Amino acid sequence: MTNASPASARLIATVDALRTALAESPDVLSFTLGGTIDEETAAAAEADGVPREFLDFCRVLDGASCGPSVQLFGLEEAEEHQFYCEPVVDSPLPLSPEKLYCVGMIQEAPVYLDRAGGGVLGAPEAGPDWVDAERFDELAPGLETFFLEWLATPAGYQRLALVDDELVEYDDWLKLLRRAGLTG
Repeated sequence: MTNASPASARLIATVDALRTALAESPDVLSFTLGGTIDEETAAAAEADGVPREFLDFCRVLDGASCGPSVQLFGLEEAEEHQFYCEPVVDSPLPLSPEKLYCVGMIQEAPVYLDRAGGGVLGAPEAGPDWVDAERFDELAPGLETFFLEWLATPAGYQRLALVDDELVEYDDWLKLLRRAGLTG
């Protein structure tokens, strides 16, 4: 971790706990934790217009695929998904590559980083019909908060992933969160 990244100690500790639990969990295979990006990669991406907040997050965790319906992109994958920022005919959503940066998918709906305010926006409840949503909801005030409150907590993840109560014990991401001691 370099001093250039303003990631919190909580984010770093959470990602470290997840990586340790993953290394000790050969039975948990249905998702991946990305690595990290280096300063040179971050600087080049920032020069290409990638938001600094996203790059700061990728310096700690370059993406996480939490299961089949919840994914936070790493830098390379995010760059491939920016077409979700383009305006869609007849969609009431304020889509714009100048205002939004796609950082993931939940229930087949894109999740965005607001370039101006840094909030994480989306309409995950709309699923694959997200373009017909009336508006985006603010899911969190920032990417780090989104990860820590929604993806790194069983209750948050269970809500986003729509994990049925009867399937909780079988969900690999929830197993990993428990094994990492992330139960709150």
